[in-house]
Amino acid sequence: MKNFILSFGIILITIAGSLTFLSCGKTGTSGAPNSEVGLVFDVGGRGDKSFNDAAYDGLQMAKDSLGVKYQYIEPSGGSDRESALRQLASQRDIGLIFGVGFIFTDDITQVARDFPNKYFACIDYSYDSTKTLPPNLIAIEFREEEGSFLVGAIAGLTTKTNIVGFIGGMESPLIKKFQAGYEAGVKYANPKAKVLVAYAGVTGDAFKNPAKGKELALSQYAQGADIIYHASGVTGLGVFEAAREMNKYAIGVDMDQWKEAPGHVLTSMVKRGNIAVYDIIKEWKEEGKNFKGGRAEVFGLRDGGVDFVYDQNNKQLIPESVYQKVESYRRMIIEGKIKVPTQ
Repeated sequence: MKNFILSFGIILITIAGSLTFLSCGKTGTSGAPNSEVGLVFDVGGRGDKSFNDAAYDGLQMAKDSLGVKYQYIEPSGGSDRESALRQLASQRDIGLIFGVGFIFTDDITQVARDFPNKYFACIDYSYDSTKTLPPNLIAIEFREEEGSFLVGAIAGLTTKTNIVGFIGGMESPLIKKFQAGYEAGVKYANPKAKVLVAYAGVTGDAFKNPAKGKELALSQYAQGADIIYHASGVTGLGVFEAAREMNKYAIGVDMDQWKEAPGHVLTSMVKRGNIAVYDIIKEWKEEGKNFKGGRAEVFGLRDGGVDFVYDQNNKQLIPESVYQKVESYRRMIIEGKIKVPTQ
């Protein structure tokens, strides 16, 4: 379930002045019915260097290794999510449509019911086990709290001030999972450490406000924090800017974000949204009419769905003894000896 290949090739078209619509490897409308994939990005869109870009990487992987054609849309606002999903679902050639982000949950559920002959998948779907998913919808979830626990432990073991920070984007149950896991990891590794917490807002716009991210980070650094973990999409770019200015450390999220502030990114909690997108596309392509929805797919430490970065770039920032201790925590989580909270 885990293969990576990357490439690039897109044609830009503007639709109705409000949605950015792109197709890859598509000529006219001659594709076989239901043979292509569609995807609608969340707040921040392509170029967020976070979860949207991870989803796009999954599309590219499917194109390069499976020969799958795709189209995607970048909504200009929250109200466009449902119309973008419907626009893709209405196309003859598209058979599988992704929504990227928990904010899609209600819209994609309704659209899936309205288009029973198409398949849908939602990354970070707010899954409620007491409710039945539409039979053509797959809820993709991650155990963000597990990866966040590990980067929290790294922060707790490397902080010099015993004060670290957490900055979230939209205050929501999903981002609270990042916070809860991080705080638990910090405290497990270093009971004396204090965790400062701040959120950029209570709407989706909180994921695309670098100025706010920088403001919150500067405030936490001023209060003594020497490491800040962000789970805030594009807003986190402001956290990295503050880390550079203050000569402190930040922890990235979703993808390896070392390049945003080389020398100041202690590690990143990677969430393999690209693998999730690729795996679902691969299964859909291989299973054909036997492909099944109405289920949740959960990715965590056990299957490599979440992890932290430790490579040639940041090894010098994390002592070997710290790395080994955190690896022991990984094993304990997988074995059930450490129960990581989600709130």
